[in-house]
Amino acid sequence: MGHGTNRVEDMSSPNNGTAATATATAGGETIVEIHSVCLPPKKTAFQKLKKRVADVFFPDDPLQRFRNQTWRNRVILGLQSLFPIFTWGSHYDLKLFRSDVVSGLTIASLAIPQGISYAKLANLPPIVGLYSSFVPPLIYAVLGSSKHLAVGPVSIASLVMGSMLSESVSPTQDPILYLQLAFTSTFFAGLFQASLGLLRLGFLIDFLSKATLVGFTAGAAVIVSLQQLKGLLGIVHFTGKMQFIPVMSSVFNHRSEVSQHHLIEVNYNKSKQPRFFSYNNVTILQWSWETIVMGMCFLSILLTTRHISMRKPKLFWISAAAPLASVIISTLVVFLIRSKTHAISYIGHLPKGLNPPSSNMLYFSGAHLALAIKTGIITGILSLTEGIAVGRTFASLKNYQVNGNKEMMAIGFMNMAGSCTSCYVTTGSFSRSAVNYNAGAKTAVSNIVMASAVLVTLLFLMPLFYYTPNVILAVIILTAVIGLIDYQAAYKLWKVDKFDFFTCMCSFFGVLLVSVPLGLAIAVGVSVIKILLHVTRPNTSEFGNIPGTQIYQSLGRYREASRIPGFLILAVESPIYFANSTYLQERILRWTREEETRIKEFNATTLKCIILDMTAVSAIDTSGLEAVFELRRRLEKQSLQLVLVNPVGTVMEKLHKSKIIESLGLSGLYLTVGEAVADLSSTWKANGQP
Repeated sequence: MGHGTNRVEDMSSPNNGTAATATATAGGETIVEIHSVCLPPKKTAFQKLKKRVADVFFPDDPLQRFRNQTWRNRVILGLQSLFPIFTWGSHYDLKLFRSDVVSGLTIASLAIPQGISYAKLANLPPIVGLYSSFVPPLIYAVLGSSKHLAVGPVSIASLVMGSMLSESVSPTQDPILYLQLAFTSTFFAGLFQASLGLLRLGFLIDFLSKATLVGFTAGAAVIVSLQQLKGLLGIVHFTGKMQFIPVMSSVFNHRSEVSQHHLIEVNYNKSKQPRFFSYNNVTILQWSWETIVMGMCFLSILLTTRHISMRKPKLFWISAAAPLASVIISTLVVFLIRSKTHAISYIGHLPKGLNPPSSNMLYFSGAHLALAIKTGIITGILSLTEGIAVGRTFASLKNYQVNGNKEMMAIGFMNMAGSCTSCYVTTGSFSRSAVNYNAGAKTAVSNIVMASAVLVTLLFLMPLFYYTPNVILAVIILTAVIGLIDYQAAYKLWKVDKFDFFTCMCSFFGVLLVSVPLGLAIAVGVSVIKILLHVTRPNTSEFGNIPGTQIYQSLGRYREASRIPGFLILAVESPIYFANSTYLQERILRWTREEETRIKEFNATTLKCIILDMTAVSAIDTSGLEAVFELRRRLEKQSLQLVLVNPVGTVMEKLHKSKIIESLGLSGLYLTVGEAVADLSSTWKANGQP
């Protein structure tokens, strides 16, 4: 094949095994071998759609393991796929059980005080936190694919639920409605999470970028920490708002005042229905020095144990046992001094017994249904993101894989079941999972052991928490959320990507100064704007040849790269869509004008050809095809030739069907930039052109 042939090869032809080649010659001297650009194999519209759907929704090819299997094996594999416990349960032994018992009891010592603390953070009765540490872990142990994820209430989801629901419903003035909305939000969170897994739409949560989560968790951690000043300072009346300024105003404006307030106590009658008792009390509100001293002492202890465990991971058990030990010691102290001072507030009565059913409390109609759905979706997204991220983190350390869609379904189903058993939103906690990992957990049985320990606590040990001071719960929350402020990650964002750092700061200050959900929405909005900027304003660069090679790279990156006289070689680094086609057309014409200006300035060789390297153009739509056609027409009016190089399969197919390949002419398509330059240069030379 010589100069006068079109280098397009149909891969569906009988000779589709090898692309045809051509040799460029000048005066009988061989210069370079020219390869054909192949069309992809022909496929029907149904085949293309099937492949696209498989790539989008089934990138892991979940049915691959079922192929070439007997019906019996397929049933077994199906059960293992739906219930991962069947995968590892068949070879579970006493040695694994010993490790899981140790790790389960260890995380239980952390889960019990954290469960009580996080429930108060969500403005829920403390007992609900313990309920949420019993049922969900049992369900996750059957459905979850992570060996190390420790399930239970978490600070961020608790904060978001508490802040969103309390904006419309007061947890003190209308506690039954508030509890109904909390359970209903949990149900919708689980429904949303399970739906994402079943429909394999997990990629939607990827809109919560790393930068967004770093800023959001840091801002939420600051807000949570400030809210704990209520418990640390012994303030009874405190703002329910979650913004920085109202919280700080509340701290300093309530140093001393007289106020009437309601005390709420929850109990369950014989039919397992919640009963709330409230009574009025007039109190002199002031900072309590006894509470402050106790809080600072235990805060110092917990921070010290946390520091020791971080410096020496083998001593993880110190920080794991410290919260429960602090609860026990502080409860004893308050019990011993209860007759001498009433300045230190404590939890009070907590009902004994298993989780009461709450399906009859789900709120599916009424004025607040939209609030419950919105709260459920937002807390569902946050808890799902945290749970999957934590699970994958520890899976990578042990070289096993966590299935994202299975995790979505497991977390979703456990929250749906939890909403019917007096639980609120739960997910995998990083702090408890880290303790679980360091304690040597081998399987999800550690969650069953933890739930068993919580069960014993619910049945027999609840009266022991009567004198547990509220300040110790505030201290436990403070110690847990301090680790969420990842300043090193923020600094890395600043060093690597300034726009990501800007997104992080938008999320941080949005949560801190506006509100938790709006701060998250602002950060997601900024992330979407970033995506749109990348799509609508893609990068283009000018290429040059690295001397002595057939390699063409960016002139801006490689100093040794040099321009080829008569050529302007450009690369487009994105798909060409309706959103960026006009911009790319104008940007390429601008490159052309700038090159012609440079040629006039330096009296260089006249520009004859624009080579467009399409290696990075992964897709093109009809608007993009129109833009390429219009670009060719406008360049032709300036006596300039447009040449396309190495379009990928789908792009090549569309170029061929739209007749653009024919309009480019016999030498308008090449496999590499080097072949295009060599062939066109030899053609010009053979035709006597300078």
